[in-house]
Amino acid sequence: MVQLILFLEVNMNDTVKGIVPEDDREHIISLYGHIKGVEREIDIIKTNHLKHLDDKITHVHADVEALGGKIDKIYWVVLSTVGAVALIFLEMVIGIM
Repeated sequence: MVQLILFLEVNMNDTVKGIVPEDDREHIISLYGHIKGVEREIDIIKTNHLKHLDDKITHVHADVEALGGKIDKIYWVVLSTVGAVALIFLEMVIGIM
């Protein structure tokens, strides 16, 4: 059990280029470096990856808008056809009476 604890302590320590921090100050400096690295990675994600996603979303939005106009035309054709059939049906019903 003691060997496992020592193994975890050695492997869980922050290392910078193979150097194991020995006191709290070195651990804090190491963690600060890791935080700066994470901030850099977040900036890269924001500037590159999220920009690409925004471009794709904008493209899809434009496609949906164009499709919406076509759907409106089809809707009006169907509505006009139903109205015309209803008028013909009413004429036949009124003509029979």
